[in-house]
Amino acid sequence: MPRFFILRRGFWYKASSLSGELSSVVPVEIRQTRCKVLFMSEGPEDQKPAGDNLESLLPIDEHIEEGQDAEGRKVRHRGIYLLPNLFTTANLFAGFYSIINAMNGNFYVAAAAVFVAMVLDGLDGRVARLTNTQSAFGAEYDSLSDMVAFGVAPALLAFEWALGSMGKVGWMVAFIYVAGAALRLARFNTQIGSVDKRYFIGLASPAAAGVVAGTVWAFSDFGIKGSNMSFAVALLVAAAGCLMVSNIKYYSFKDLDLKGRVPFVAILAVVLVFAVVFSDPPRILLLIFLAYAASGPIQYLLQLRRRKSA
Repeated sequence: MPRFFILRRGFWYKASSLSGELSSVVPVEIRQTRCKVLFMSEGPEDQKPAGDNLESLLPIDEHIEEGQDAEGRKVRHRGIYLLPNLFTTANLFAGFYSIINAMNGNFYVAAAAVFVAMVLDGLDGRVARLTNTQSAFGAEYDSLSDMVAFGVAPALLAFEWALGSMGKVGWMVAFIYVAGAALRLARFNTQIGSVDKRYFIGLASPAAAGVVAGTVWAFSDFGIKGSNMSFAVALLVAAAGCLMVSNIKYYSFKDLDLKGRVPFVAILAVVLVFAVVFSDPPRILLLIFLAYAASGPIQYLLQLRRRKSA
């Protein structure tokens, strides 16, 4: 039965309602200077909608994300975008598939899976920007997937193929690479919007993974055992990990306009690139990523030389 608490100056009248009429009034003196009316109910709590009750029974909560609209006002978005996160999930699966094959000794398959993950990682960001489906959830999910595909998978691949024969030194070198990838991704997430988008600060984790996976793929395809060149692989893996956390700038290719018109010869150049890569994928991809990884230190040394000569 509902009760009404009527708060007046100096007194608090407690009244109970029966059939819409007041049945009793009990004044209680209090020290109060403003008038308020409080409504309470002795009955059960209000029932939630059936949809909310059904959702509360599910073991997974709905994702709610805060953002801003075009006018800068805070808005709350319910759910996630499916299309870009499908590519991110495929990227994560490719990294996991690479780990499984590396543990089973299928090194060329594991290395190829890393390059597949690289393509998928490039697609999810492009798709999100082209379809205007960027979100904070997608950015965090992409970073976690990159950590698996370009951090853990290449390090484990190198360890299983070559570094395992070096004992503790081998897994320490592999950990240097994993830690470098984690620090690289964390720094990249905190520098979004504050650095020049044309350049990466430090070697990007997909490029570092391309160097490591390309090395394993190229030499294992020739039947060369990693234990025969473990020292060289250790230097390469450690160098890739250090380059990821360095302050050396690398061109990001993010200023390329993929939506605008280009000369007809551009498509011929793309066809030629595909033909060259697929003529010998392991060696060509390794050369491409080695050249990109070396471009940063070379440009850095050239800048130092110009400063000294100036």
